[in-house]
Amino acid sequence: MSPQEQHSGRGYTVPTGRPYALKELQANVGALGDRIKDLYDGAHPAEYDPVADALYVAFQTAAGLAPAKSYTGCPEHPNGALDPEAPEGWGRCLICNDRRRRGRRLRGGPPAAPAAPVEQRRLGYPVPGPPYTLDVLRRHLRGIDEQRFHLTLSSPDQDFIRLADDLHRAFIVARELSRPRNASGCSEHPGAPIDPDAPPGEGCIFCAGRKRRAQRPPQTPEMLPRIRRGERRQLQRRFERPPG
Repeated sequence: MSPQEQHSGRGYTVPTGRPYALKELQANVGALGDRIKDLYDGAHPAEYDPVADALYVAFQTAAGLAPAKSYTGCPEHPNGALDPEAPEGWGRCLICNDRRRRGRRLRGGPPAAPAAPVEQRRLGYPVPGPPYTLDVLRRHLRGIDEQRFHLTLSSPDQDFIRLADDLHRAFIVARELSRPRNASGCSEHPGAPIDPDAPPGEGCIFCAGRKRRAQRPPQTPEMLPRIRRGERRQLQRRFERPPG
């Protein structure tokens, strides 16, 4: 029940578990600032791992405080497929949009123009695009910290939804910053070690090894003579058998 709803004349009742979850959320979000204050541009990806973990824990708590998320926003198909080219003013449900498109074609109307690209969403939560930098992460955390100061037990559901979305955005940025850097410049093996003997621009040790193997002249394998049934192969010993 949303905070604006009434319980048959008895007034608003705090949902069960909200005080404990809200206290946990306030503590987790408040500790995020201490986790990133020592980070700097160019910090090692491993230093972002605890930040990403803490953000995911806070996001899960906020998602539990908010109402259940609809994947598509469609009451008929809440967990259906998403329409990647939903026209302006339409919903994001692929099933309903396909039904509307078929109806337009039957009526002979013009096809709906696709809408401008919107922020990608995963499991109903926003996924920001690049760039993923420390400055972007700090900007998200400043907005999150400001929102938590205004959260109370009777805050509307929309406030918890907004905080969960922002925490998910910050988590995605921190997770991308915790990935290994592409030091080799190879799109196929971004986390590969660098080959010190490779020429500039070809530092990926996996690609360099593959290139060396391809440049080797082909060799015909030597086949051992076939041994007939009942015969024993005479093997040349490298060392003499010890006496005794």
